[in-house]
Amino acid sequence: MSDPQHLDQITERVERLLLRHEELQRTNTLLLEQVQALQAERDSLKSRLNAARARIDALLDRLPQATPTDATGKDSA
Repeated sequence: MSDPQHLDQITERVERLLLRHEELQRTNTLLLEQVQALQAERDSLKSRLNAARARIDALLDRLPQATPTDATGKDSA
């Protein structure tokens, strides 16, 4: 029942599986690092967007308010 050839095949297969497992662990680590980098970039872009939005809102607040005659383009005189 303990055929040496069969045992060698099992050993070889287990070794291949271990190598594949290590390879997948390295790939997973790299992917996690990429996710973290992308999340940091996303957070930075969100922050920049919010800052730009705040600057635009401040500029809009400085614009003179349109009067009803300004909106129609007609003069009241």
